[in-house]
Amino acid sequence: MTHSFVLHIPDADLEPEPLAPEQILAGTPEVTGKVVWESQDGRQVRGIWQITPGVVTDTEADELFVVISGSATIEVEGGPTLKVGPGDMAVLREGDRTTWTVHETLRKAYSINL
Repeated sequence: MTHSFVLHIPDADLEPEPLAPEQILAGTPEVTGKVVWESQDGRQVRGIWQITPGVVTDTEADELFVVISGSATIEVEGGPTLKVGPGDMAVLREGDRTTWTVHETLRKAYSINL
């Protein structure tokens, strides 16, 4: 993207981003997303991500996100348990091992540094 832009997050069309089967601990969660901006070197990514209810594991990147809709509990191995919902901003550290329990389909806007 070469110009400034605006995107209405709640209505944005997202593409499937299948989870690895070993990430799914319970339910049948489905992930969709859209990268809306990426730096030329690929080390900074901005986008929208959504997950339906279920329980999944992940290893995080350096990320800041804001929840647009839905709710989840994120357990950080060896760290806090984060309860997130609409309007909440959260920061995850690179390497955090997490377990996400998604209660209601969660949509977030994110900024990741790789």
